[in-house]
Amino acid sequence: MAGKGKSTKDQFADATARVEKLKTRPSNDQLLDLYGLYKQATEGDVAGSRPGMLDLKGRAKFDAWSKRKGTSKDDAMKSYVALVDELAKTNG
Repeated sequence: MAGKGKSTKDQFADATARVEKLKTRPSNDQLLDLYGLYKQATEGDVAGSRPGMLDLKGRAKFDAWSKRKGTSKDDAMKSYVALVDELAKTNG
């Protein structure tokens, strides 16, 4: 579904819009992958401290982003688009 001739940024913008329109909700692991790739693509490497033990959701999100550390914004955008394409096939 990635558009031919479109820039990576345009494909990324399309993918962020398409993910909102999936017929079924992605799994928690898929959502964390999307989150980590999105944050890496838009903000770069994770910064700050890992949330405390009682903030399970915050820790999971931090870890999902942290595992993308060192990935270029462009590569993170491409991976995000590929994941959304795959989710669109399986989740409508």
